[in-house]
Parts: sequence; structure tokens; C-alpha cells
Amino acid sequence: MSKATVIKISDLPQAFSEVHPHNLWLYCKAYEASNRANTAQTKNRSAVRGGGKKPWAQKGGGRARAGSLRSPIFVGGGVAFGPTTNKNYFQKVNKKQKRLALMHAIAEKAANEKLFVVDSVIVESGKTKDAKALIDGFNQRDVLVVKEMIDDKTFLAFRNLQQSYLVEESELNAYLAAAYHSIVIEKSVFEKLTKES
Repeated sequence: MSKATVIKISDLPQAFSEVHPHNLWLYCKAYEASNRANTAQTKNRSAVRGGGKKPWAQKGGGRARAGSLRSPIFVGGGVAFGPTTNKNYFQKVNKKQKRLALMHAIAEKAANEKLFVVDSVIVESGKTKDAKALIDGFNQRDVLVVKEMIDDKTFLAFRNLQQSYLVEESELNAYLAAAYHSIVIEKSVFEKLTKES
């Protein structure tokens, strides 16, 4: 790996610093919603066991009418309006908004001088200790490493490192860019990212 260049906010195109932060908030909200397990489920009065017999006579007892002890008003009864697994948490994010969110996340890293550009990220030995030495050279808390195309050896070297996460160019998104303390990105990927259309 060649020497890293620290990117400042002044090195980015003007459009990066003009993006409203709300775009990033909306994208992260949608991203986390899509990761929900959606496994919370309760039983309603038709699914809970028992309650086949009318608990007491309709009239004459002085109590309110009741047809089943599995009604939501009784202990041991079903749950009214509880969560079900058929709920959809999907939130739509437009393609343009995804782009703006990523631009703002990148701009934030550049403003804090946490964006590093290198010619290439490659660990030919495939050893974790070599990848760790590479990451330790940046002296950052945790690092998102963005590579144009991940090769097998580099993947093996990075996969057990806790303080870094290796992704391909196509996997880079605003949530990951915002979540990590700093970003190390290959020059070819950075140039595509900042190319003004």
C-alpha cells in the first residue's frame, strides 16, 4: 500500500458541502428499519388455548356478559392489537437521496480529516497481522476500508479484524460511511465518487 493522503473538505467538490444533513438521517433511519428482525408476535383470542366454554350464564348472575375466558380483558386471554410478523418496516429512499446521504457522510469525514485516500489496499500474504499493521498505521479508532474489488488474500487478512471493515465499492453506503470513525478508500473509488456529473 502506498502512502495515504488525508482529504480535507476543501479537496472535495463544492456540491459535497452543500448537502443538507437531513438526507443522511433519513437514509440511516430507513437502513436500520430494513435490518429489523420482525419476529415479535403475540396470540390473539382465537390463537390462545382454551376458552371453549361460556364461563357463566348470560343473565342472572349480576356480572357482565362473557362468552370466553380467553377474551383480552381476562388474565390468560389473548392480546388485542399486539405485534405480528406480517408488519412491513420498509421505508423508501430515492436513488438521488441515497447519493446525497453518502455525499454528506463523506463530507463529514473530510471535515474532521478522517478520510484517507490510498492508491491500493492489498495484503498479498493474506495474514491478519499484516492487515492489522496496515490499519494501525492510520492510528484511528476504527476504519472502514473501501476497495474497488476485493481479492481472496485481502479478504482473508481483514475478516477477523475487529477495528476495521472491508467492503467493495458497490457495498459502500451512507450508513457505513457515517458509522465508522474514519474511512480508507482506494484512489480509483474516490475519483468515481467525487466525479462531478
